[in-house]
Amino acid sequence: MELRDKVALVTGAGSGIGKAAAVLFAREGARVGVLSRTEEEVRSTADEIRSAGGEAVALVADVADAAAMEQAVRRLAGEWGRLDVVFANAGINGVWAPIDELAPEEWDRTVAINLRGTYLTLHYAVPHLKKAGGGSVIVTSSINGTRVFSNAGATAYSCTKAAQLAMTKMLALELAKHRIRVNVICPGAIDTEISDNTEQRSLDEAGEPMEFPQGEIPLTDDRPGTSFDVAELALFLASDRSRHVTGTPVWIDGAQSLLQG
Repeated sequence: MELRDKVALVTGAGSGIGKAAAVLFAREGARVGVLSRTEEEVRSTADEIRSAGGEAVALVADVADAAAMEQAVRRLAGEWGRLDVVFANAGINGVWAPIDELAPEEWDRTVAINLRGTYLTLHYAVPHLKKAGGGSVIVTSSINGTRVFSNAGATAYSCTKAAQLAMTKMLALELAKHRIRVNVICPGAIDTEISDNTEQRSLDEAGEPMEFPQGEIPLTDDRPGTSFDVAELALFLASDRSRHVTGTPVWIDGAQSLLQG
């Protein structure tokens, strides 16, 4: 019960990494605010936590909507009187296309959800972490934009992921005096549904011919990681076991990015 008596907010908790983390945090004793813009999914996650004996509140909000995020964080803090852990996980792949084909509105949507969404989550959550006397912030970035730059057409996505890493380092220093730790997880190929919502156009034009050594994920013979693998890492960063870790990116990819970077 590593998170006993703690209150956690997990965004993008309707599926994938966010859902796995929310369930695991609750299993370890946290009371969890599970947030997603899809009401059916987030209520399912909250119900799963409650059916296992945990405590959860379902929060329906678009992370890019300031008013919705302010209301959601206020509701969570009001429910249990505090906030100790924030897992800013919500994000999209968006549209992958050559830069001259990527429409301005497609660029804006990816930036809004991935980067503005992270900003709004922390903007409204940090005052509650300060009030609690400290806490842990975890951000989900990616190997793209931090180690890997060879995925054709992924410019908007990679830029947001690079910016999240920079944000983490900036805030780790800014918030250290408040005993708030800020770290970033950079997953590689993970078995989630995010790729199902990715639109790809004209990638042959954007790409550069190349040939990698056989096997894209050396540690697992090309098998992707699981959401639970990432959730376990998030638990470590949320818990007191990582009490002296801040401003740190952790790549969780089975050495994929070392091969493809």
